Amino acid sequence: MGSVNATALHLLSIIIPARDEEGCIASTVEHLHLELRLNNIPHEIVVVDDGSTDRTWQILTDLQETMPALSPIKNESDHGFGRAIIRGIDGCHGDAVVIMMADESDDCRDVVKYWKLLNEGWDCVFGSRFMKGGGVIDYPWLKLRINRLANFFIQCVFRISLNDTTNAFKAYRKSTLDGCRPFLSPHFNLTVELPLKAIVRGYTWTKIPITWRNRRTGIAKLKIREMGSRYFFIVAYVWLEKYFSRGDYKRH
Repeated sequence: MGSVNATALHLLSIIIPARDEEGCIASTVEHLHLELRLNNIPHEIVVVDDGSTDRTWQILTDLQETMPALSPIKNESDHGFGRAIIRGIDGCHGDAVVIMMADESDDCRDVVKYWKLLNEGWDCVFGSRFMKGGGVIDYPWLKLRINRLANFFIQCVFRISLNDTTNAFKAYRKSTLDGCRPFLSPHFNLTVELPLKAIVRGYTWTKIPITWRNRRTGIAKLKIREMGSRYFFIVAYVWLEKYFSRGDYKRH
């Protein structure tokens, strides 16, 4: 995993893509903000509204009046989960970034762990729901089985110990994300592109157990049937970079 980067970090940007999340976005942001304040972590919460047709944007602008750390952004161009995250990366001010879901499926306490490990010098911190100490609550059984097969395939192809590459909830130094450009994935496959590129390009990483809870409001946006070929494309693309690019994209 390489040697660690000792450069101190000053601001954590949490990027949350949101589309039609009026039922949960307020509690997600409020709980996150409270947890980070209690741990004295300098932060901004960048929620990217990705074409919501409900009250999501109104809720965010109302919250911003009493929460200066909240920075809502509208993704006015083409929509897509990956595009929303990229819009957030481009618009954030932090030197550390955590990507988080809008539906409270991710645990705010794990964000604190990510920040501490990034400050120890790691370029990336990857959470796993499926290592000792991690866990999932109310995971749909079919999605769980497909998830485990997909992650096992990625593990074998890239010969890595990470067993939860597909999960979006991960942390990066901003310099690492900039080193993973150009971003290719407009949809959920960005969640695979970012960690695999970081690993292949030689950035340091570590992993920790995290917990995940299925959403209690709203509708899941990930459609497995639509995403299968897109995941395969990005895995194949980064695999080709790993073995055939002659190190052209490696970290310098």
